[in-house]
Amino acid sequence: TRTQSTRAQSTTEDQSIVKYRAFVAAAKCKSFTKTAQRLGYTQSGVSRMVAALESELGVKLFERERGSVSLTPEGKELLPYAANLCEDADLLAERSQAMKGLETGRIRIGAFTSVATHWLPKVIAGFRADYPGIEYELQMGDYTEIEAWLAEGRVDCGFVRLPVQHKFEIEELVHDEFMAILPQNHDLASCDAFPISCFADEPFLELASPLDSEVGFIFKREGMSVRPVFSTWDDYSIMAMVESRLGLAILPSLVLRRNPFAIRAVPLDNPAYRTIAIATRGGSKVSLATQRFLEYLDLRDS
Repeated sequence: TRTQSTRAQSTTEDQSIVKYRAFVAAAKCKSFTKTAQRLGYTQSGVSRMVAALESELGVKLFERERGSVSLTPEGKELLPYAANLCEDADLLAERSQAMKGLETGRIRIGAFTSVATHWLPKVIAGFRADYPGIEYELQMGDYTEIEAWLAEGRVDCGFVRLPVQHKFEIEELVHDEFMAILPQNHDLASCDAFPISCFADEPFLELASPLDSEVGFIFKREGMSVRPVFSTWDDYSIMAMVESRLGLAILPSLVLRRNPFAIRAVPLDNPAYRTIAIATRGGSKVSLATQRFLEYLDLRDS
């Protein structure tokens, strides 16, 4: 289990690194109790490690409140250095283990919902069959969050939409086509290509996410202005409302896989796409396990 592997690691790892791991984990969990559960220690053990690190560094890292902790300004400034230190320790351990012929490690992946639902299970299943000793940590977020996590070193690789706002090493994976989403009995449900101009005549349902900028660009490109009658973060809610004839929508193809709704997905008469890529920080920051994992990411046939 995750807890057992963490405890096993801590028995052989320098205790100073363990203190930094507790610091980084507590900053993320915002609770010593949750940090203890994550790392496999007692709450008092985590508290002692953080206190010892504060004494060693000569600064206060956290403000303690009942049931929660928050970073001090000094803690915020030192956190990236501590995270890098822990990451370098992981890389050192993995490289040394690889030299001894071992295939162990951990891959931290940042992904948005459609990738995590429709692509990752098959990719991880194939990778795990060849490398059963690898552990995985999946963090779910939107495009902006994933880029931030990658830049901060909180994930080893992340699925992103191009273009990105940071300087990463990028491998383009697929062009995901945007589709018009209609009720099955809509007058244009059987057409080969849905006229974008028709969205001006019917209620439009908006997926309130970073996709907005892409869908907005589609209308702007056509010289149109469409005001949504409904907006939500949940793509399944959008599809359910389309099924109930409450309006039409535009969604990327990947979101539509294995959906249970009585809807039709029709290509737009002027096609539009989002480009999905996998990103890493590149160079020595990419662990051996992550490098091997990236070799399995031919997602076009997944």
